[in-house]
Amino acid sequence: MGPVEEAAAIVYLRPETAQGIYVNYLNVLQSSRKKVPFGIAQIGKAFRNEITPKNFTFRTREFEQMEMQFFVKPGTDEEWFEYWKEQRIKWYDELGIRKENLRFEEHGEDELAHYAAAAFDIQYNFPFGWKELEGIHNRTDFDLSQHQEYSGKDLSYFDDATRERYVPYIIETSAGCDRTLLTCLVDAYHEEKLNGDTRVVLHLSPKIAPIKAGIFPLVKRDGMPEIAKNISNDLKKHFFVFYDESGAIGRRYRRQDEAGTPFCITVDSQTIEDDTVTVRERDAMTQNRVATGKLTDYLREKIDD
Repeated sequence: MGPVEEAAAIVYLRPETAQGIYVNYLNVLQSSRKKVPFGIAQIGKAFRNEITPKNFTFRTREFEQMEMQFFVKPGTDEEWFEYWKEQRIKWYDELGIRKENLRFEEHGEDELAHYAAAAFDIQYNFPFGWKELEGIHNRTDFDLSQHQEYSGKDLSYFDDATRERYVPYIIETSAGCDRTLLTCLVDAYHEEKLNGDTRVVLHLSPKIAPIKAGIFPLVKRDGMPEIAKNISNDLKKHFFVFYDESGAIGRRYRRQDEAGTPFCITVDSQTIEDDTVTVRERDAMTQNRVATGKLTDYLREKIDD
């Protein structure tokens, strides 16, 4: 660990999570009766012997890695490689990350691993420059062939439909969980001037925002807190929500803006008259009246949109 000067400093930790997938490939194939193409994905700790850790999450000795090995028939690998490139960039889009801050960067011939037929990185434009989020690789049949050679186990696949036997090619996607989280926060963070004040807001996608809604009584009287608490207790069955009756309503909005909460629900005097509440949307700051009985469906539709 670190600069190795003696045997006591030597430790053995996995540098990526893929090895476990290759070792278990045959078990998965036989026990689950999968047919090629199929994939095995996992998330877990990986380790690198960084002598001088730096650059926040980009040079650390321990990190969380998300990998998938997708096994395909030789000859179809280029098609599947393009498919997974499209699917992976789509995943970041669904997280709410702005498309203009993402790009593919192809590995040149001098950068390719000796076993790889093609490799692309998905990069994000951080304030400190373009950095890799994920690698997508066509690893050919190198990994299974090597395991087969040194283990003595037959790792070939027999296709009942075509009566062919082959060692599958592998399309790999490898992403950093830590980097993805950092990217979501960096991409969402925004400061804007509003009525002579600075509004700090996290434009997190409602799908990944930790708090889905804040529930507020406008004032602490006329039964408003009781109604707001009932709404909060009902919504808690479906979403993580936050009840707040402290301070001016504007300050409560600002607190939830900074936390990335996409919706704020306010119980006011009109609620007592017609059983509707004000629902404020974080990004546009627009407000709509919604019946209390329809809040769950309203929020679910907005979150899933």
